[in-house]
Amino acid sequence: MNTLIFRTAAPFLTALMLLFSVFVLLRGHNEPGGGFIGGLIAASALAIYGIACGVTAVRRAIVFHPLAIAGFGLFAATIAGAVSVFSGVPFMTGLWIYPHLFGIEVPLSTVMLFDIGVYLVVVGAITSIALALEEREVE
Repeated sequence: MNTLIFRTAAPFLTALMLLFSVFVLLRGHNEPGGGFIGGLIAASALAIYGIACGVTAVRRAIVFHPLAIAGFGLFAATIAGAVSVFSGVPFMTGLWIYPHLFGIEVPLSTVMLFDIGVYLVVVGAITSIALALEEREVE
C-alpha cells in the first residue's frame, strides 16, 4: 500500500490532520472535543506519516521521544490540578486568569492546561505504540 501517491500525499494529510487536532483541542471547552479526541487525531496523523515515510522520519519530525511527550503531558495535567490545591480550593477546580496581551484580554484556565496535558499524553502514548509496532513490522 506504500504507493507513490500515498507517499506524496501523506505529508500534506499529516499537516492537515495535526492542524485539525489542535482545532478540536481548543474548541473542546464549548463543544464536543478536547484533549483526548485531539490527541487521537494527532496520533493518527503521525501513524499515517510513519506508514508512508518510515519510523525514522516520524522520530525526526517529533524531535522528542514519544514517552517524553507523554510524561510532559502528565506533568502538565498534574500541575493543572495542583494549582487549585495551592489556591485553597478543591483539587481540579477550574481557575481563570485574564492577562492582557497586545491590548487584548486573553482568558486562560487550568482546565485548558489539563486538556493540553491529556492531548500530549495521548499523542505520546499512542505514537509510541504505533512506532513500536511499525518498527517490528519492518524488521
